[in-house]
Amino acid sequence: MPQNAFSFFSFCNKKIRGAGGGGDCLRGNVLSRLIATKVFTMPEGKKVQRMFARIASRYDLANCLLSAGACRHWTRVLADLVARESPQLVVDLATGSGDVALELAKKLPPTTRILGVDFCEEMLDVARGRRAKIAGGDNVEFAFGDCMDLPLDADSVDALTIAYGIRNFENRPRGLREMHRVLRRGGKAFVLEFTQPARAFSPFYFLYLKFVLPLLARVITGDKNAYDYLTSSIEAFPPKEKITQELRAAGFENVRAIGLTFSIVAIHVAEKK
Repeated sequence: MPQNAFSFFSFCNKKIRGAGGGGDCLRGNVLSRLIATKVFTMPEGKKVQRMFARIASRYDLANCLLSAGACRHWTRVLADLVARESPQLVVDLATGSGDVALELAKKLPPTTRILGVDFCEEMLDVARGRRAKIAGGDNVEFAFGDCMDLPLDADSVDALTIAYGIRNFENRPRGLREMHRVLRRGGKAFVLEFTQPARAFSPFYFLYLKFVLPLLARVITGDKNAYDYLTSSIEAFPPKEKITQELRAAGFENVRAIGLTFSIVAIHVAEKK
């Protein structure tokens, strides 16, 4: 890992203003904008950003209740997979309220540096507040960043995680290429995302998604529209096989998918050779 990888932590808790030198892992003037590229089936970045800002304060409670606690199990499985690789620097993309980053802190030694990146400051505020309340979170930092144009040098990160994030990419091929770019050779990306469930479970699952989840979400968060978006984006999201193809197209190798809970979600593990 490059020594300058630790310069990540000089900009945490504030937005990026620019890079500090040719050897720095940061790249200047890349976080002040959202990429304008539109792909027909993919969401608009600014709209997603505003949506998460509205629900930030109740996001964790909603996720826990709406998944009947299963989201905690999925996060633990993801963190266990990462821990097996013994990375020195892990970047959690679309970190949101910091769930994955803070779980990684429990599974990895305190010498491992963990950086959570998100493009919604309101969610980052929640993540920083959670970190302040736990013991052993000194090696975790959170910073503003856009997955379409990451403020990281090529080949600078040992492991990347992203949970429920690639579904919200404004341009998924571009975001996956960025993930590949910043990983060092031999590093791995771990992608936790909703997918198309096992066929026998599909009728019950989509009935819940379409009718039950939006109503519960409205009661919990007061923002039914945000979870209407969640439902529609899950229904339209490609199956595991298609995401595997997209990861390979982005340059990843040795791609495998692990389905969890009737394949409601899957963890894709992909390596940069």
